[in-house]
Amino acid sequence: MARLPRLTLPGYPHHVILRGNNRQAIFAGAADYQRLLDVFEEVARQFEVQIHAYVLMSNHVHLLLTPGTEDGLPKMMQALGRSYVRYFNRTQQRSGTLWEGRYKSTLIQSDRYLLACMAYIDLNPVRAGLVARAQDYPWSSHAHYLGLRTDRLITPHVLYWELGNTPFAREAAYADLVHAGINAVQQAALTDATLRGWALGEPDFVADLQKRTGRRLQKAHAGRPVLAEKNA
Repeated sequence: MARLPRLTLPGYPHHVILRGNNRQAIFAGAADYQRLLDVFEEVARQFEVQIHAYVLMSNHVHLLLTPGTEDGLPKMMQALGRSYVRYFNRTQQRSGTLWEGRYKSTLIQSDRYLLACMAYIDLNPVRAGLVARAQDYPWSSHAHYLGLRTDRLITPHVLYWELGNTPFAREAAYADLVHAGINAVQQAALTDATLRGWALGEPDFVADLQKRTGRRLQKAHAGRPVLAEKNA
């Protein structure tokens, strides 16, 4: 079966996962984490991509972002991959690929899944047992949203601004949201849609989105297609 082209539409948030080849480590030390963030800042600005949230794990990366152009996301990821792999191979005296094929991504419905996706990303280190609290992990955007530091890479989505009328109110509301976590259904939906490349949202959202692209947005139903009646 032919591989579907990636689903990328400007103005919509996308959840992206980039993995190390064979789940190998993509960082050898703190300097590597910082280098990848620096590259992200450069290429996101260059290709007009707003990054709303991220987490850098030892062998994979999660991003929540909104591209401003049709080809901004793929061009950003291509430039990122080339730049960081050259740096990593040189400093580690290695050669060959670092990434596990293509990055995975899904387009998500903002009002249904965006804040849940942010929490999902922030809680990755907690689920992995690396820290007890999301705010204790240094390589994510979570501390930015709690007002603990300023992250130049981050452009908050409008739904974050709507959490409160003051910085303190927004920070407290978001902290509560992450502390509450996301349920298993949301977590499974975000993971499955991203790995498979399907749009994630309510049926009306997906149907409206389908009008903007010829690319199939959801898994086809099993079985033979139902034929319309002749006089229908």
